[in-house]
Amino acid sequence: MEFRYLGNSGLKISEITYGNWLTHGSQVENDVATACVHAALDAGITTFDTADVYANTAAETVLGKALQDERRESLEIFTKVYFPTGPKGHNDTGLSRKHIMESINGSLRRLQTDYVDLYQAHRYDVETPLEETMQAFADVVRAGKALYIGVSEWTAEELRAGHSLARELGFQLISNQPQYSMLWRVIEEEVIPASEDLGISQIVWSPVAQGVLSGKYKPGAAVPAGSRAADEKGGADMIRRWLSDDVLAAVHRLQPVAEEAGLTMAQLAVAWVLQNRNVASAIIGASRPEQVASNVKAAGVRLKPEIMARIDEAVGELAERDPARTKSPAARLV
Repeated sequence: MEFRYLGNSGLKISEITYGNWLTHGSQVENDVATACVHAALDAGITTFDTADVYANTAAETVLGKALQDERRESLEIFTKVYFPTGPKGHNDTGLSRKHIMESINGSLRRLQTDYVDLYQAHRYDVETPLEETMQAFADVVRAGKALYIGVSEWTAEELRAGHSLARELGFQLISNQPQYSMLWRVIEEEVIPASEDLGISQIVWSPVAQGVLSGKYKPGAAVPAGSRAADEKGGADMIRRWLSDDVLAAVHRLQPVAEEAGLTMAQLAVAWVLQNRNVASAIIGASRPEQVASNVKAAGVRLKPEIMARIDEAVGELAERDPARTKSPAARLV
């Protein structure tokens, strides 16, 4: 495993982060989830990402139990706040001071830790003054409940405003967690240049495009039984946009590229996002321990320029690049 600094800070995180978004507490049994966490640890992963909203807080609980016997100082544990949790009442969502303060306490309790290394705004809250949100984050840091603050899916303009307030309030905004893959490149035009100016790194989610870039889905064929695309509890909705025959045909063209690089298709996809110097880590998930052991091999890979060019040629215009696709929710989801 290799490690990178997170933003303009002294915090190092593993190039591969283990995340439990669509699995722990909902899609896989707790013993399998624990086995996946232990496989991540065995592979050298020290960075773990979750959120209070995942499985309506259950994912944090599963992760906390899986890590309870590990040396806390050797881990980087990340979680997030914004989306509705619990009974989803009128104050159970957003980035108000009330919700942030109550949410951090709940997350720490479920994760069985005194602090998180990174506390992230899961989205930008258009209904709460940014000053209120950033002051609450500053107080969370000063209370020792979080060491650093990050965000997720913020626009370049929102990053600049949040970073400025963080500096005024005496804490660091060091990361953004956007979707990023060969097929979803919307952060490249605006978010990454702004982040580089501000000293903010990307911790990217869905580098394998919900599994599509693994090559498991074939043009004109039914989705495999047991795959994410067959899971109507949540996975199918997220992956459906990538299941058109033209996209799947483009992914099929990547197979010889992966073989030339000596990688599996999934490893190639993870390695590709890590070639971007503004990306500190790629988040992988797993429903089986062996998936972790395989995907972690993308760490430390340096893809040759000709391999990168062939990837661009294979994907072509099918990749989504419109920076406007990074946008704040219009209203809270309650």
